[in-house]
Amino acid sequence: MRLATIPRLFLALVVAAACGLAAGSAAVAPKPTAAVRPPIDLKGARLIDLTHPFDEKTIYWPTAPSNFQLNRLSFGKTEAGFFYAANSFCAPEHGGTHIDAPIHFAEGGRAVDQIPDEQLIAPAVVIDVRGKTAADADYRLTAADVRAWEEKHGLIPSGAIVLLRTGWGQRWPDRKRYLGDDKPGDASNLHFPSYGEEAVRYLVEKRKVGAIGVDTASIDYGPSKDFIVHQIALGANVPGLENVANLEEVPETGAWVIALPMKIAGGSGGPLRIVALVPSRP
Repeated sequence: MRLATIPRLFLALVVAAACGLAAGSAAVAPKPTAAVRPPIDLKGARLIDLTHPFDEKTIYWPTAPSNFQLNRLSFGKTEAGFFYAANSFCAPEHGGTHIDAPIHFAEGGRAVDQIPDEQLIAPAVVIDVRGKTAADADYRLTAADVRAWEEKHGLIPSGAIVLLRTGWGQRWPDRKRYLGDDKPGDASNLHFPSYGEEAVRYLVEKRKVGAIGVDTASIDYGPSKDFIVHQIALGANVPGLENVANLEEVPETGAWVIALPMKIAGGSGGPLRIVALVPSRP
């Protein structure tokens, strides 16, 4: 859909983030390894929702104690004659389209409410490995894959949000196809692709990215037992964005991503509303 109008506050936020990244502010992010693309034309951009809805079908980690619960408090006309609706909801932090804050795997790391906005509003880099995941459900992104992407598109700029497109998003919300197993309470036999250790070290240590995301249930691949990608990325205060939707609609370069979670004080993660702003085709 066309982005016809944008509230002034929203526009100011995006422009401020763009200016901050373009300036390479040392207080926010390391000096860019490559020139950041100029801000896109918001009036002509397409807005793509990268968020799965939260409902009874939402997929949570198998060991989560509960799923998403929406409880109706009021629905209908009041005694005064006007309509009124209100609900309460309850959900674990880590499920559906959500963010992993650094504190999730790094003692002393940032909680959700402490992540700088500049890490969550940034140019997007999409790395497509669907050709490899089709043959290997446990495929892990390699450093060679990232370098191959850079040979084609140029260096990944520091502060960028890197999104890994595996094709798994199209399996949502089929729990067994998406996770590789659907046994309640058992996470010992999961199978899905994600990042590999060398790739994430390259992205975090060499390219100083702001965040990494994926269209699977975890930034570590399904069979992982040590969650090394979580340890490396979150240990560097680089948050993870998991269960990202509709990545097939986002180009490999040129888009901006806005990934704003529920601001839970002290939270190790939380529900995420993530969108991509994609320049219109000429």
